[in-house]
This record gives sequence, structure tokens and C-alpha cells, in this order.
Amino acid sequence: MRGKDVTFLTVSLILAVVLGGFLGELVGSFLPQGAVRTLFERNVQFGFEQLTVDIYAICFTIGLLLKINFVSLLTVIFVIVYFRYWYF
Repeated sequence: MRGKDVTFLTVSLILAVVLGGFLGELVGSFLPQGAVRTLFERNVQFGFEQLTVDIYAICFTIGLLLKINFVSLLTVIFVIVYFRYWYF
């Protein structure tokens, strides 16, 4: 696998997570209350909350929190299958 392929796969996976999360929230907002709405709207969060360090003249904040829902997981699987089909 060449460098361009790795870059393309990384960018595609990031876009899949972002767009999948957005689509899941959007579709879930139009569904009536029930199991399907819960499936689309529920997400799993992992990472660490923001940490702020305030030194006399410098203040910086570090944090990373990933929210993954069902649709974002499906789009990631779709990108991986597409990548395997197209490049292998």
C-alpha cells in the first residue's frame, strides 16, 4: 500500500465517521419514539475531556472525545469494504 492510499483511507474513514454521525442524528430526529430512534440517536463516547493548563503568560487546552453512533459505524464498514474491493 502506497502513501497516497493510506492518506486516502484515513481521510475517508474520518469523513465516514463525521458524516455517519451527522446522518444518524438527522434521521433519528425525524423518527417517532421507540427502539429504532434509540438505535440511531444513541452514541458511545470515549476519549478524555478537555484539560486546561494556565501558566502565567500561556494558556492551552487539550482534549479529544469521540462520539460514535450506529450509522457512523455502518459508514466506516462501508468505506473499508469499498477500499478492499477497489484496491485489492
